[in-house]
Amino acid sequence: MREFLQDLISNEPIDPVEAARRNMRPSLRKRFYQHAGVGQGTPHPILLEGRPVKTPAGSPLAAPCAPLAQAIAAEWEAQGEHIDPATMPLTRLANTIIDGVVPQPEPVADEVAKYLGSDLVCYRADTPEGLVQNQAQHWDPVLSWARTALGARFVLSEGVMFVAQPESAVAATRRAIPSDPWRLGAVNVIATLTGSALIALAVAHGALGVGAAWNAANVDEDWNMDFWGRDELALQRRATRFADMKAAAKVLELVR
Repeated sequence: MREFLQDLISNEPIDPVEAARRNMRPSLRKRFYQHAGVGQGTPHPILLEGRPVKTPAGSPLAAPCAPLAQAIAAEWEAQGEHIDPATMPLTRLANTIIDGVVPQPEPVADEVAKYLGSDLVCYRADTPEGLVQNQAQHWDPVLSWARTALGARFVLSEGVMFVAQPESAVAATRRAIPSDPWRLGAVNVIATLTGSALIALAVAHGALGVGAAWNAANVDEDWNMDFWGRDELALQRRATRFADMKAAAKVLELVR
């Protein structure tokens, strides 16, 4: 409201773009605690001033291992005057897993498996040559890992023409989807962010680092940005997605 009144009395014209951005900004809750920490017990609860934090559905916000709980608590501890969920990707992921994956893991596993029918790394460009080479550089190692580690041979297609994948490849890869709800939730996030269950599973099984996975997921976008130029708002959205992906990779690293 104060910013709005300042605009009214200012001699400067109101910027319509900035005004729209202000209207889109969420109302952030003021920080109401001094200290965030981890309590005793398994799972390890997140505490604010010694009191347990609740998820949106009312369950205790708690992690299956102490290092993850400490990382989540660190997000709360790092908040400033206001609590900004956008800067707390681990907390948001934990809420999602506790409220949405733990009660019903099967539908989440099904969602991950759906990507196998039209996985990003199986659909290749036929031109230009530079893009073709970039896709092969980043995507071929993922397919090679699936063949070697999972016994799954996927079929490639050029362009957007759909290609049916062998049932044996899909079945073999589906068996690699984690059953643990925390790892499953993390894999689902990576698959959603990348459009590839194979990339997500390669990260989960330690065959692909988060940086390499992110580069593989953004081969086409990087190519277009190099050709057309970079858009600041698009880069900001991309940074947010990368933070979510790093949070998912952190869960996979810590929850074994």
